Amino acid sequence: MDLQEFLNANPVDNLTEEVVVSPRFKDEKGNPLKFTIKAMTEEEFEDIRKKSTQLRKKQVDFDNRKFNLNVAINNTVYPDFKNAESIKKLGVTTPEEYVQKVLLAGELATLVQKISELSGFDVEMSELVEEAKN
Repeated sequence: MDLQEFLNANPVDNLTEEVVVSPRFKDEKGNPLKFTIKAMTEEEFEDIRKKSTQLRKKQVDFDNRKFNLNVAINNTVYPDFKNAESIKKLGVTTPEEYVQKVLLAGELATLVQKISELSGFDVEMSELVEEAKN
């Protein structure tokens, strides 16, 4: 299979993975509960980046907190952070408030890191060189 055939057979629009985010999430038998995440497309990444960036007095202000929340909300398939019933049940009004209510800061950071890795970010150049050699 050449590169073109590989790309045609492996589109990125539905790339998902189950990941463990924290040892806190366990079922009644002690097994880890996994999140299902999906990779960001370039278009989705740019949309979230733009929504998290403001121009103030000729200065670019990037809101990292807003960026991370939106990455988690828009790229977590399960659990569904946009679930209206869950949002209402916890007494909050937005998916952003819901995420902050159910995840610790480090758990959110881990979730965003795993989504970023699945999306092709944080891949070490040395790893790419080794893969290219093989």
